[in-house]
Amino acid sequence: MWSEIWFLAAKTLITTFRKRSALLIYFGLPIVGILASIILYGQQGQKELRVGVVNEDQGQQIAADTIGFVQRLDHVQIVNVTSSELKEQLAASILDSGLIIDSGYSESVLSGNPGHIAIESVKGVEVTAYMKSMLRGYIDNVAAMAKIAGGDQAKFRQLYDAYQSPDFKLTSQSVNDASTTKEMSYSSIGFLVMFMMNSAVGLSELILKNRENRTYYRILSSPISARTYVLANIMVNLIVMFAQIIVALFFMRVVFQMDPGIPMGEMLFILTLFALVSVSVSLVIVAFSKNTAMAGALQNLIIVPTCLLAGCFFPRSIMPEMLRRVSDFMPQSWALQSIGKLQSGEALGNIWFHLTILFAFAVVFFLIATYKFGRNNDTRNFV
Repeated sequence: MWSEIWFLAAKTLITTFRKRSALLIYFGLPIVGILASIILYGQQGQKELRVGVVNEDQGQQIAADTIGFVQRLDHVQIVNVTSSELKEQLAASILDSGLIIDSGYSESVLSGNPGHIAIESVKGVEVTAYMKSMLRGYIDNVAAMAKIAGGDQAKFRQLYDAYQSPDFKLTSQSVNDASTTKEMSYSSIGFLVMFMMNSAVGLSELILKNRENRTYYRILSSPISARTYVLANIMVNLIVMFAQIIVALFFMRVVFQMDPGIPMGEMLFILTLFALVSVSVSLVIVAFSKNTAMAGALQNLIIVPTCLLAGCFFPRSIMPEMLRRVSDFMPQSWALQSIGKLQSGEALGNIWFHLTILFAFAVVFFLIATYKFGRNNDTRNFV
């Protein structure tokens, strides 16, 4: 029987991939999904904030020190401009934000009631929030020193100099931020999961296509049984999806230098287990379809919506609690959760429950497909 299965599987593979378009569909689309993830998440990260400064409190130490404090902030670039230049460059998006220090600012800080300072932006609070919060802390500290000094300039200068030159030193060290890369790899796997399920349905539809063009009946007129024919189709499915996984992981890790944060072997194991689930789902769709048109309709009705709810296109964490509970009934969600757990530092042995659920999905769908095939009235069409 195994020789017959391998013969049918090899014949199906040759027939399927004789067309170059099949290579693009089965192996090109996962690569496109990786590129889409890179485009989607590659633009994220800390950007340089361009701040225009208008200093109308010239010659005052407090005003100069305030500008120096802003200039020392991380990811902030200072540009000295006039009031008219600031408005023009904000409108043209040359600058992200503007810091306006009016005359009398230093005197207001020394009096303990800071004023005569404003932050402008046309991009909203997302641009000004960081600088505003840091600047407010600095100004409040200086104003508090002025209140403590009580008008005594010598005492204020002593406090201020001590504040400007603290006894302790803070040493910082930059580390690589791997969160964006993990998000890109997670999204890439989400697209791969969807393409795997679509590929599985497309290959399982060959059963219906061969029935429609009478090839199925010619095969059954030979010593090959219907069970052998379906097993050969399952074998083709698994071979193609395993190749899809290998190609996608190769491009992700080697070509695009994307580190998912987990060993490739563990990733391969989880995706291969999900390949079994994809095959079982595709057989259920074929078992309940009378022709290829109905199978295509069920494919569109089932795969894309469930992938959407399972978090293949965006993280489950942003979904409402009710939708997260619904996604627990979808195998794609458990595959992605397994990968997320591993990215968070969990060992493969600690996610045995997730892997068991995935395997249970495959078993249940295979049993449903087998039962439906067996109950079909036209025993010549299905097992």
